[in-house]
This record gives sequence, structure tokens and C-alpha cells, in this order.
Amino acid sequence: MKKERDTIEVLRHARHDWMNQLQLIKGNLSLNKVDRAKEIIEEIIMEARQDAKLSNLHLPQFASTLLTCNWENHHFQLEYEVMDSQNFHRLDDQLLTRWTEQLFDALNSSIEPYQENHLSVTIEPQEKGIGFFFDFSGIINDKNRLKSFLDQQPGYNMKVMSDGVVDGELTIEVFLESL
Repeated sequence: MKKERDTIEVLRHARHDWMNQLQLIKGNLSLNKVDRAKEIIEEIIMEARQDAKLSNLHLPQFASTLLTCNWENHHFQLEYEVMDSQNFHRLDDQLLTRWTEQLFDALNSSIEPYQENHLSVTIEPQEKGIGFFFDFSGIINDKNRLKSFLDQQPGYNMKVMSDGVVDGELTIEVFLESL
């Protein structure tokens, strides 16, 4: 598992992200690009809503992993979306977090650094658990490493399905059943 972050480190990263966003808005306003500044503000609002939805899933370790992923030195950029739902379940947060961090490690060692590598995660609460859809696009150097990782089933209440790597894309469906 990854290291625990202290409060000062989290605040430093958050402040850095906010300063970057504010500078983008300020720069566009100084160039009289008001419409672009408004777009950036809307993007920030949508991102904050997704952060809140993720935090409300009652998966604190998993949420922390996704919220801080882009602060790490990964060779991919992560984005996520939590679909609207009122279904909240008691889930194995540790199992999901451990598997997700192992996926991140497998991806990091299998893809070409410094390229346009993107991982998108869609989270869809369902009646008997939660579905997670991981979509990667980028340059994959080591398909065998990813295949080996995906062949390992993580636990009895977690199902992982993938068609493998096709033309630099990888799609993984994970279903985590309620406890």
C-alpha cells in the first residue's frame, strides 16, 4: 500500500492545484478570453462535484488513491467519473484499493513514459455492489505484464474481466459485491 500522506503534504498539493487553476483563469481574463475563463471555472466545478461523489461512496482508501493519483509520478493521467446513484453498499475498501494500486503499478511498468497515456475510471453503483470501468489509452510496451496481472483474480467478492490489450487500449470491468 502507498504511504500515508500528512496534512501539510495534502494541503501543499491542493494549494498547488488551485494556484494553477486560478492562474489559468487570470491569464485568460487578462487576454480578454472571458468565454475560456468561464469554461475553466465550469471544469473546476464539475471536477469538485466528482470529488464529492467519490468521497461519498464510503470507500475512503480507494477515494484517497484516486484523488491523489495525479500527484504521484505515474506515466499516465487519471480522470474519473462517479455516476449518480443512491445505492450505498458496505464494500471491501482494502481489497479494491490494493487491486487498484497494483493496476497502477502494472500500468506504470507496461507503458511508454512521457507519452499521452490516459486512464479513465467510471464508477457505477449498482443494486448488489459497484461496477468500475477502467479504460486506458496510450502506448503499451509490455502486454504480457498486464495480461499476467489481469489473470489474477483478487478475491471472492471481486470479479475482474478484460478482453486484453487492443491497439494501445485496455478496458477492464471490475464488479465489487456488497459485503
